[in-house]
Amino acid sequence: MNQKPIVSIHTLGCKVSQYESAAIKEELVRRGYTVTSDIDNCDICILNTCTVTAEADRKCASTIRRAASHGAKVIVCGCYSQVHGHDIEKAGVVYIIGTANKMSCVDAVESIASSLSPDYSDVSAPDSCGFEDMRITEFDRTRAYVKVEDGCDSKCSYCIIPKARGRVRSKPLDQVLCEVRNLVENGCKEVVITGIEVDAWGKDLGDLRLTDMLEAVNEMDGDFRIRIGSLDPFFITEDFAKRVSALGKLTPHFHISVQSASSAVLAAMKRRYNGEKLREAFKLLRENIPHVAFTCDIIVGFPGETEDDFLETCEFAREASFINMHIFPYSERPGTVAASLSPKVPKAERKARVRRLSVVRDEVAANAVLNLCPIGSSRRVLIETQNDDGSFTAHGADFVEFNVVGKKLFPGEFALVRVIKVENAVVYAESAE
Repeated sequence: MNQKPIVSIHTLGCKVSQYESAAIKEELVRRGYTVTSDIDNCDICILNTCTVTAEADRKCASTIRRAASHGAKVIVCGCYSQVHGHDIEKAGVVYIIGTANKMSCVDAVESIASSLSPDYSDVSAPDSCGFEDMRITEFDRTRAYVKVEDGCDSKCSYCIIPKARGRVRSKPLDQVLCEVRNLVENGCKEVVITGIEVDAWGKDLGDLRLTDMLEAVNEMDGDFRIRIGSLDPFFITEDFAKRVSALGKLTPHFHISVQSASSAVLAAMKRRYNGEKLREAFKLLRENIPHVAFTCDIIVGFPGETEDDFLETCEFAREASFINMHIFPYSERPGTVAASLSPKVPKAERKARVRRLSVVRDEVAANAVLNLCPIGSSRRVLIETQNDDGSFTAHGADFVEFNVVGKKLFPGEFALVRVIKVENAVVYAESAE
C-alpha cells in the first residue's frame, strides 16, 4: 500500500485564518494524513494567505515560490488568492481557491494523493457558499479561537478585506455552542470568539446579536474564560456594556479597532464613528466593568493626517491607558478608496510616527499594568507555557502578561499568584498556593 503524502499547512493570515487552517488540519489527520508546518519538507503544501497589507502580499508571493522550489505540490487558498489569484505564479501550484469553500483543500489533497489533478483554479465569490461549515475539537496550549463570523459589511476606505471576504455571514448559535462545549470538555480554559467583523455576528440570523451569543456561552457549565476578538467602537452601546458586564466568564479585556482618535481622519477612513463616539465607547465600558483593560489597533500616516491629528491620537492613547497597542504605518492598497486620497504622508514620516507612538505605548502600558496589578496583590492567571529558566508565562483575565515562579504550576490550569514586581508591562509573580 502506498504511503500517504506528507502535507504541510502554513498560515500567513489572522486568527480567523489560523482557525480555518486548524479545521483543515483536523480533517486531514482524520483521513490519515501526516500534517506538519514545515513547508521545506513535505509532498503537498497548503498555503492559507493574507492580503491585509502590501507587505502581506509580498510575503505570500515569496512563500508560494519557496514552497514550490522544494518540489512540493502547492495549494493556495485565502485572501491573497481571492484578490490576486490571477497573479499567482503557476510553477508548482496545482490548486487555487479564495476564501470560499476552504475545506475543498482536503479534497484537493485527496486528488493529488490519488495521482489526479484537481481543477487548477476555483476562485468563487467569497460569500457564494454562505458561512462555511467548519469546526475544531483540538487547541494549542490553553486557548482556542472559535470562528463565529465571516465577511465584513463596513466600507472603510483603506481596507481590501470586504473584497476578499464578502458580506457578513454568521455561524448558527447551536453550532457555536456545540463547538465551545466540546472544546471546554476537552480541557480548554479560554475560548476566544473571533471573526472578520465579529461584532456583526447575528445580523443575518434574524433578531440575534453578539450579546445574545455571549450570554448563551456564559451559561455553559465549566471553569473557563470567554474572550472577544477585535471590536469596532460603533458596536459598543450602553446596552452592550451593561449586558456584558453581567457575564461572569467574560474577560474584562477588550481589543478595540481604534485606528485613529481624530474625527477628521476617521471620516476620511470612512469609519462609522468619530472621536466623540470613540471616547464614549471607552467610557461606557469603564463605567460598567471594574478594572477593565484595553488593547487596540492604530494606523498612523493615513492620507491627510496632520501633526495635530497624530497628536490627538497620542493623547487619546494616554487617556485610554492601553496595556498594549498594535501600531501600523498606513499601507496603500490598490483598489481601495484611500489609495487615491491626498495629501500623502511621506513614508519616512509614517515610520517616524510609528516610533513616536511606540514610545507613548510603552509609557502608557507600564503605568496601566502597574495600576491593574499592584505589588503584593493576588491574581488568578492561566498558566500557558514553561520557559527555559523554569518560570511560566501566563495571562490574567485582563490579558496582562505574567512571568510566574513556584511549585504546582501546570500549563493549561488556573493558578493564584502574588505580584512581586512589574517591569516593561510584564508582571513578575510567585505562586500563592
